[in-house]
Amino acid sequence: MIIKALLLFFILGCGIFYSLVRRKLTAAAAFTGAALALCVYAGAGFAGITMMTVFFILGSAATSWKLQWKRREGLAENEKGTRTAMQVVANAGVPAILGLVGFLYADTVLPVMMAGAFAAATADTLSSELGNIYGSRYYNILSFKRDQRGLNGVISLEGTLCGLAGSLLIAFIFAAGFGWNGRVVMIIALAGTVGNITDSLLGATMERKHWIGNNAVNFLNTAVGALSVWVLQWII
Repeated sequence: MIIKALLLFFILGCGIFYSLVRRKLTAAAAFTGAALALCVYAGAGFAGITMMTVFFILGSAATSWKLQWKRREGLAENEKGTRTAMQVVANAGVPAILGLVGFLYADTVLPVMMAGAFAAATADTLSSELGNIYGSRYYNILSFKRDQRGLNGVISLEGTLCGLAGSLLIAFIFAAGFGWNGRVVMIIALAGTVGNITDSLLGATMERKHWIGNNAVNFLNTAVGALSVWVLQWII
């Protein structure tokens, strides 16, 4: 138990140090992320920490990838490339809440729902950041008519596939930590995709009308990813 605790705090300390030195997170965001990570660990152990870490690494890498080019094209969602505390909560708040619930009320579906939330967050980040770079044709998700790259609710095939790959990676990490189960892997990957699609739908409607902001959209994206797991377990 002591060794696990020391390892956990060592990982969190390294994460805080790296985030601050590389300016991936603000100071408030780094410590907020550490607090949320403790909640994730409470519900899903080191497998949960790994999912959160992989999301953070992939998200940061995708955001930083060709950042200067995205700035010139007006496609950089975060001009400084440094995430704030609210952005951290928007992406990891739902898994953290589920982690606390899972700690208090043990339920085997809760860790899977946490994975669905992380899968949705990863899919959204990769599809938007990489889709804007590598997409060839862009469509409005509501009308499927050609639309301007980078606008809320605009998708591409390449971006969607990148998002699916991110969801699958989170699903495989979950399987590595909790034991292989093809059905659960499929559920997590689908849940991440459903959350990603929901993010685009919200972007094309409520965010374009300025009814809600990007942080709210991201939070709802992860919530839908988690809830989709609960629904899909009864369907698949």
